[in-house]
Amino acid sequence: MAVIAGPTASGKSALALAVAARIGGTIINADASQLYADLHIVSARPSAAEAALVPHRLYGVLDGDDAASAARWADMAKAAIAEAREAGRVPILVGGTGMYIATLLDGIAPVPEIDPAVRAAVRSLDTPAAAAALAAEDAALAARLMPADRQRLLRGLEVVRSTGRSLLHWHATREGGIAASTDVRAIVVDVSRPVLNARAETRLRAMVAVGARDEVAALLARSLSPERPVLRALGVPEFAAHLAGETTLEAAIAAAAAATRRYQKRQLTWLRNQVGHWPRVDPGPLDAACETVSRFFTVS
Repeated sequence: MAVIAGPTASGKSALALAVAARIGGTIINADASQLYADLHIVSARPSAAEAALVPHRLYGVLDGDDAASAARWADMAKAAIAEAREAGRVPILVGGTGMYIATLLDGIAPVPEIDPAVRAAVRSLDTPAAAAALAAEDAALAARLMPADRQRLLRGLEVVRSTGRSLLHWHATREGGIAASTDVRAIVVDVSRPVLNARAETRLRAMVAVGARDEVAALLARSLSPERPVLRALGVPEFAAHLAGETTLEAAIAAAAAATRRYQKRQLTWLRNQVGHWPRVDPGPLDAACETVSRFFTVS
């Protein structure tokens, strides 16, 4: 099984497409936002023409009113990997959602089911209150999280309250990973921060040109619960503010670019700290990179 990881706007999708065409691969999405059918443009999902060149799996497979999780994605990815192998193709995971990739390869923490009453109480807290509560009840975990990272703050708080143990304790043990039983060939697409930042803004402007605002408007018209992950995808909050008349289009693009830069930084940190031993590959020129990666993935 092959893995092409990297930060958003690094060129990993183009590289994966070229490699898949050369070695007979099936591309399997490992990007959380690209799972949602509602976000084709804003998530930079492969175009219909690109998807027709080689098999693509797990793109646009969930409704926006659904909530993906790393465990659920890992189960879907295992099925897609098995399907690719049965068809005689090489499974190629492509994406930058580190938690998804880690869950598939290393397994998931065996956290017990959360008490529904505890979950309801925790979810009723606003973000500052959740951050303060976690700092008081699980200082070690709180120290690792950003004060505004609502999703992870709530998760940490509900786990410690429901199980009596920190999420860090549960994460020390993993179950269900495939790395120990699978030949995994993984690379990281390596691009400098200035180039990543420039590509992100260029891509945002291209998204606007082909209908990103209309896509976000259609999503907002569904009046989904504000807790739905699709509403937190890069670009959605920023274009939503513009559509509400709160910002200009230029301000929305600037805000989305800033959010993307922050996300790229988190992705790079994960890639450095968690899979720093994976080989780095410069994605350009594409032909040379494709040759190098194809050889790495197919060598016996």
